[in-house]
Amino acid sequence: MILSAIIGFTAGLGAVVIKNLTHYIQRLLEGNLIINYHHAFYFIFPLIGLSLTLLVIKVVLKKKIGHGIPSTLYAISRRKGIMRSFQMYASIITAPLTVGFGGSVGLEGPTVATGASLGSNISRFFKMNQSSRTLLIGCAAAGAMSSIFKAPIAAIIFAIEVFSLDLTLISMVPLLIASVSAILTSYFFFGSDIILPVDLQDNFNISEVPFYIILGVLAAGCSMYFTHIYFKIGDAFKKIDSLFYRLLLGGLGLGILIYLIPPLYGEGYNVINNLLAEDYLEALGTNFFNDYLDNIWIVIILLAGLVIFKILATSLTFGAGGIGGIFAPVLFMGSAMGHCFALIINNLGILKTPISVSSFTMVGMAGLMAGVLHAPLTAIFLIAELTGGYELFVPLMITAAISYMITNQFQPHSVYTMELAKRGDLLTHNKDQAVLTLLNIQQIIEKNFVTLNIDMNLGDVIHDGVIKSSRNLFPVIDENRKFLGIILLDDIRPIMFDQKMYEEVKVSDVMQRAPEIIDLRKDRPKDIMTKFQETNAWNLPVVEDEVYVGFISKSKLLTAYRQKLIEVTV
Repeated sequence: MILSAIIGFTAGLGAVVIKNLTHYIQRLLEGNLIINYHHAFYFIFPLIGLSLTLLVIKVVLKKKIGHGIPSTLYAISRRKGIMRSFQMYASIITAPLTVGFGGSVGLEGPTVATGASLGSNISRFFKMNQSSRTLLIGCAAAGAMSSIFKAPIAAIIFAIEVFSLDLTLISMVPLLIASVSAILTSYFFFGSDIILPVDLQDNFNISEVPFYIILGVLAAGCSMYFTHIYFKIGDAFKKIDSLFYRLLLGGLGLGILIYLIPPLYGEGYNVINNLLAEDYLEALGTNFFNDYLDNIWIVIILLAGLVIFKILATSLTFGAGGIGGIFAPVLFMGSAMGHCFALIINNLGILKTPISVSSFTMVGMAGLMAGVLHAPLTAIFLIAELTGGYELFVPLMITAAISYMITNQFQPHSVYTMELAKRGDLLTHNKDQAVLTLLNIQQIIEKNFVTLNIDMNLGDVIHDGVIKSSRNLFPVIDENRKFLGIILLDDIRPIMFDQKMYEEVKVSDVMQRAPEIIDLRKDRPKDIMTKFQETNAWNLPVVEDEVYVGFISKSKLLTAYRQKLIEVTV
């Protein structure tokens, strides 16, 4: 309980430092020195920020910094919740450089990663077990979100949904303490200021339900577009070996986009607030269409452009080596999407009473968050808390549920978890799946089996295998240790005492195929468990790139499973 309060405070403090550093850089760039040329500098600012970020990573940190929340999820699933100490300060340095100079990403992911690393290292200092360490990482994540948005309930739900924490009374209390501790820290440093100050004037009307349903479907489509473009551009940049070319391509591409579409600069919360106030001149910035903003259809087209191009700018930022998160871009796209949808409906002339533009702007954010992050409850409670009431609770539930259900059918994993799921490194609320994910297969491989060469005869098998081994199973390999098959003691028992057969019978004559083969490169614990279940075998061979490694026995696998189950549930 005490540690959760401390971690909540430190996570909140991390959020304060990251936010203030970013805003300081932005104000410095908007200072008197270049204020008259600021728009022209949009082209070069992102490239400078990304260059500085890469310089810090390569020269100062000299370590690879992963994306905040996916890196934390990987640490939980594959590193027993252990995060390296440099992660406590890496994002504090690099994220403000990326975002402060115009990188089109958010600060929530780096803030969560900073808090999670603090939680991990504090728990290691106090020699806590894996389950407690995971819980304290969740406390740090909740603290970071609570401090940023001043939404303590949504922060707790975020930790449970995204980090797959067990929802029990034992885990709820530390999360609550951390969330409260962090929000008090935020109030101390920031006062009552919040990122998205909203004062809804319009009440929910039952006649708007069909439009919220349509908005949910639209949000699902935009969510799938977001995820597809994000990974498509990310994969394209991974194919470029040179970091310099990545930086140049991503930085210049981002600079061009921001120069043409200034609202893509930075996190974009000022754009969201201007949309909520329906101040389009401020929201859309200085662009080539400023003289036409009195035409509402031009505004609608420009808002649709923000939805389309924000993810391009975000992906280019990441591709060039920037450090940030996707939470803010999701909210940005969601607000533009909801606002654009409401304006279209109101200006088609099909309604006698116009729908609430500000309400649809807020609900649009929840819809996209539910689809992209696969966190519908977080989306509902975050927007409900930001609006200071629950007038929007019903439309939030409708839109978020529809968006999540449709998106989940086509993309079963969120942006945070898709890569981890492909590698089998993802923890979920499925207890069996979680335990299997946490198993370390390398530790249960048995290597005390005597190997037989394919060129051996029966006499060699008896003298070099049977006599020297305490096992009744022998793997057969070639001169390159490539696994070829197995010989069971039962296969040679009828002839093993007939010395006349020693020269005549070859290993290939009595060898048989293994019921299944475990490939360390491809098979995850769940796959291995399935192979044992389907073959009913007691031992299965393990290979890596077709080279024999050892065997895994069913008894050892189940023992390791039971031990890990005890560890994660205590």
